[in-house]
Amino acid sequence: MELLSFAVFGLLIVVSPGADFVLVFKNSAIYGRKAGVLTALGIGIGVCVHITYSVIGISHLVSQNAVLFSIVKYVGAAYLIYLGVTGLVSSKLDLDYEKTNVQPTQTRKYIFQGFLCNTLNPKTMIFFLSVFSQLISSDNESMSFAITYGFYIAFLHAAWFCIVAYLVTSKHASNMLQKFGHRINQACGFGLIAFGAILSTNA
Repeated sequence: MELLSFAVFGLLIVVSPGADFVLVFKNSAIYGRKAGVLTALGIGIGVCVHITYSVIGISHLVSQNAVLFSIVKYVGAAYLIYLGVTGLVSSKLDLDYEKTNVQPTQTRKYIFQGFLCNTLNPKTMIFFLSVFSQLISSDNESMSFAITYGFYIAFLHAAWFCIVAYLVTSKHASNMLQKFGHRINQACGFGLIAFGAILSTNA
């Protein structure tokens, strides 16, 4: 029963709207399905970073070092605000996906955006700090479970946001975006700025 509760908890965390969702939505709507999927993969890779530092104990250092955590916090907040501002500047949507295919040179751009958005998000860091502090103890069995659970969370992130990318670029959704896309993209930009501003002001 404990295993099931952790599985459901992880699923709820992943599907909860946040900065990652806004970024995948924005990239999918503006640049097409492939851009959204690449962003989703970047987010999944970013989760692996959180798994790594949690498992090897760096999470304890970050939680105990206020200066280090503040640096990560403000860098993450600044990056979210940057993404929001760039979204507002280019808020006009071109939803002809055949013309907005991702070029090979742009592949790393969207993966890197997803990676940074997730890795530099202090809320994601806090989530892993709190969860893994309960999962990890001195015995090898708990360590193995923590690693398995971490990769389960990483897989959920990548899979869920790939689904989001597909839904956003579906025919029905694209028709809606043709009509309201400009406003939706502006809302996404404001959403990212809001996330960044909230994170920068929270203690």
